[in-house]
Amino acid sequence: MTPESTDSCDLLCLDLPVAEGIRSRVSKTPDLEAAASAAKALADPTRLSIAVALAEGGELCVCDLAWVVGQAQNLVSHHVRLLRTAGLAASRRDGRLVMYSLTDQGRHLLHVLTEAMKSSSAVLR
Repeated sequence: MTPESTDSCDLLCLDLPVAEGIRSRVSKTPDLEAAASAAKALADPTRLSIAVALAEGGELCVCDLAWVVGQAQNLVSHHVRLLRTAGLAASRRDGRLVMYSLTDQGRHLLHVLTEAMKSSSAVLR
């Protein structure tokens, strides 16, 4: 049996009452786009490592972040900007420095992701 043959039913059937109930709830979820965008922002290894560094450090400038994650400052700056756009990071100016931190949403999403990874790692052992 090929993997493709196990991906869908061999018979077209629909449990209409169940499917309609689920469809109405899913369709009315206005936050799906925002949730997908936030998850996408952490789907890059560099951005994920930046988020972990911010979770550990609390508030860091791009220079510190670049050194911590081992990437060029301009690349880290770009990735932090994407995290900010997704609502996962915030910035504030402190004299000549711009300090970055995770937002509540960023901390929560990172926590959920790292806990899920811990659980799946335990299952895979």
